[in-house]
This record gives sequence, structure tokens and C-alpha cells, in this order.
Amino acid sequence: MKIYFTDFFNIETSKLAEFGAFNISLINDLPLFIDPFLLFGSKKSEYKELHENILKYLTFLKSKSETGSKSIAEIKSWYLFPEVKQNWFGYSKVGNGGSGLGKKFAKSFSSSMHIVFDDLGKEQITQSSHLEKAGLFQIGVGKDNISDFTTNLTKEFLLEYTQKFALEFIDPSLLRKINVSKVYFDYKLERWMPKEYTLPFIFNDFVILTPKDILTKDDNWINSNDLRGDFISICNSIPNDQLKHEINNYFRKALPKPPRYKKNTQKEISTAIMETINNYPEIIKYYVKLKEENKEGAKNISKQKVEEVESKFVEQILKFVDILSTKTEFYKIGKNSSYTEALKRLEYLKDVIENNDGYKLFYVKQQPIKREEDLQIIYRLTWFATEYDVNREPNNGRGPVDYSVSKGSVDKTLIEFKLASNSKLKQNLEKQVEIYEKANNTKNSIKVILYFDILEYNKVMRTLKELKIEKSPNIVLIDAGRKKSASNVK
Repeated sequence: MKIYFTDFFNIETSKLAEFGAFNISLINDLPLFIDPFLLFGSKKSEYKELHENILKYLTFLKSKSETGSKSIAEIKSWYLFPEVKQNWFGYSKVGNGGSGLGKKFAKSFSSSMHIVFDDLGKEQITQSSHLEKAGLFQIGVGKDNISDFTTNLTKEFLLEYTQKFALEFIDPSLLRKINVSKVYFDYKLERWMPKEYTLPFIFNDFVILTPKDILTKDDNWINSNDLRGDFISICNSIPNDQLKHEINNYFRKALPKPPRYKKNTQKEISTAIMETINNYPEIIKYYVKLKEENKEGAKNISKQKVEEVESKFVEQILKFVDILSTKTEFYKIGKNSSYTEALKRLEYLKDVIENNDGYKLFYVKQQPIKREEDLQIIYRLTWFATEYDVNREPNNGRGPVDYSVSKGSVDKTLIEFKLASNSKLKQNLEKQVEIYEKANNTKNSIKVILYFDILEYNKVMRTLKELKIEKSPNIVLIDAGRKKSASNVK
């Protein structure tokens, strides 16, 4: 069964591990991305150089921003980049194709350079400037934009890193010389230049490897959630007593007075925080300073997050697929309708999870998964070996459904995955898939609900009875609770 880079290119996993690269899935994106702070905080000279190169490019952009208006052609050339999908990281809804850095990002970023990077190269409070600062202002630049921009600005390093591994360990028949666009920036010509590499090649495209020690999950080390969550302690860390007093005073006034015996809502607090930051942008510099002082914390937390993804989406998936292929007919189902095949495979999944230790797939550090997005990735990675087209979250007009399993344009089945803990489970069961069926022109749908204990099971059953669908054949309940002796169940 081929799921990961080492499978497709016949590489021992130990070789890739020794090289330091993540064993990516070539079936679906995994939720990881490069954190530029890990480049800044690293002791490796090549990573520090990458961070300096990012700052050099930001300096170029700022200098151009300060000269006045820029042409559309210049903005496209300097700010617009496609997603580097070949690294197979991110949050793509189908396969590994994302949207990249478009015109909205280019316009927002180019017009805000003088605000975000006002002290670029002249830092007094922080040790350095950081690309991630752009995500702390309300200018329409999010963490996905930071991730895509970072990957593009480090693409030359990633390509050379991949080529080095490929030439040493991969069969030449699986490699191809590729002229890659926008690899490095020529500061004399002021344009991005192509470069040729010998790279792993599959599915009519090349593949890029990434070192594990520059990857993270969820948020950059410098992120807006921490900025808001640590706002009070950040303000208290400011050494200038007058500035600290002014900021605290402004924040108190920005908070609306709550009704008697009640506290301000989280939304009111967040709004007041952002209003205060907009008036006192120095706060961001002191926040970044605190982050810079904890480089080891950044590296340790990111390492833990990468290990979690590796455990959940690589190691445990391999064990799960092995059980499915050796103990069930999951990958041998004959030619049926998409609905029949989907239902049969879900029955096999249910049996393995409930009776053959498959439940372990849904636990990380003894805790059950809490995100439906993780459940959906797991499903995609286990369903791959089929002649049916399985798309993750296709959006056909009314919003995304988890999966569409189809064979041609006529035979299509929609599959909705939910955790029993979902607070909107009843609403989803009642409305969601029926709406999607109309949009996708199909009458076939299956609802899969994963529960972890008796309380969640009872909640689901109450909901199903209220909706009068407790006996519906297209609702599959799966017990993923811990089993004391699942391996002995026949």
C-alpha cells in the first residue's frame, strides 16, 4: 500500500529519518508548515542565513513601498506566488492544491509594509524583525499567507535539500530534471528567476522534502492568538512606566461597561485589545521581544507538534492500514455502486476500530482526537486504494461536505464525518447533508459519527430519536472508546 514518500520512491524510512526530512503523504496534505521563527531561533548557520534572506527581501519590498505607487506588474512580480504544493503540507481541501498568495494578499501586504516593518533593520526593542508580524495587524494577512510566503522565500534551500537526498538515495528512473520557476530573487534585475534541479517525480509533478526541525502545526510561534491571550502580561513587561500606564488606561476605557454582576464577553475584550494595539503598535514589539527570549520553548513545542502529526498521520495510519489489508476485505471490494462500496468500507472500518485495536488510531498521548479535520484526513489516507474518486470537502455551491465518493458524474455518494462531541451535531444531521445532496445532484449520503464513551453515545442516540432517524441504514455509529482487550476479540 503506497501512501507516503518512502512508499512511492522505495526508500527505507530510516534513510529519510537520518536525513532529517518529514515522510510526507503523497495522498493528501498534512497539517504542517514552516515557521520562520524556527529559522531565526536555530543554531544552524544555514537556517540563520535563510532568516536573513527573508529579511533582505522584506527590506527590498519596504524600500519599493516607500518610493510611492507601484505598477500592477511589479506587485504581481514581487508579491504574488503560487502555493508550493509540492511539499504536501497545508490545509488543502482536495489533495495538495491550495490557493497560494493572490491579489488580496499582495494589495494588503504591499500597502502596509511601512506600518508593519517600520523599524526593519533598525530594531531597538527586538533582536530582529520577523515576517510573522504581518499576521498581528488587522490588514488581511493570515497565518496561511505567512506560511505560503515563507515557503516561497525558502524554496531554493528546499529544492537543493531535496535534490541532495534524491541523487544519493533514489533510483534515477524515478527522478527528472525540472526547470522550477521563481526559485531565487535577482536584486539587480529585480525579478524572480528559475533554476534547474533533479527531483523526485510522480503524478506529473516533482516532490519537495522539508526538514522536520523547521516545521510546526496550528500557529506560528509569533501569532495573534498569543498576542491577545497574553496581552496583560505583555503590557506589564513594558519597562517604560508612563507608556505602560497610558496603554492600560486606554485599554480600560476601550472596554465597554458590562451589565451589573456580569463580566465583559471574550469578544468585547478581544475588540478592546485590538483597538489598543492599533493605537499603541509598540505593544507588538514587546510581545515579539518576549517570544524571542524563549527560542528553546519555540523549538520544543514545535518538535512536540511535529511528533504528534507524525504519530497520528504516519505511524498509526500505517498500523491501521495493515490491519485493514490483512484482516478485512476493505481493499478488495468488487464493483459496486459508490453507495454500496462506501457503506461496506465503513462497515469494515467500524469492525476494525471496535474489535481489532483500530480505536488506537484516534488517540494521541492517551487523549481522543478533538478535531473533525483530523478524522477526515485519517479517512482519506485509508480510503486511497480504490477505483472510485474520493474527494475531500468538495464545494459545489452550498458549502463543503467532508467527502464525495463517485464513479462518473451519475454515481455519487456524499459522506459526512462527525464527532459525537460536536455541539452542532443535531443541526448538522438535520440540515447539512440534505442541502449538499441537492447541490451535488445525488440522493445517496452516509453520516458517520465517532463516539468515545457512553455519555457521547447516549447524546447521539437522543439526537437520532428526536429526529426520528435512529434506525436509518445510512447512519453509521462507531465506538472508538478504549477497549481493555480488543486484540482478543474475534
